[in-house]
Amino acid sequence: MAHDADAGKSSKHWQWLLLLPWIAMIWVPSYNRIEPTLWDFPFFYWYQLLWVLISAVITALVYFKTKTRGKGDAGGAQ
Repeated sequence: MAHDADAGKSSKHWQWLLLLPWIAMIWVPSYNRIEPTLWDFPFFYWYQLLWVLISAVITALVYFKTKTRGKGDAGGAQ
């Protein structure tokens, strides 16, 4: 039981990574510019699109690190 509580507590630390995309998008002055361009796309656009991909990777990482691995947790009959 104590091991499960410790595992749950340490897995919650992974959730702090979910703040990175939020901070990157809420701080508009950091990416409110045109240069540098990438394939003729202004920085403002490709920076945001890049964060869509980064956010998906971070979300998947946090999901896999925090999901429970116990058997029979779903409560279904087998």
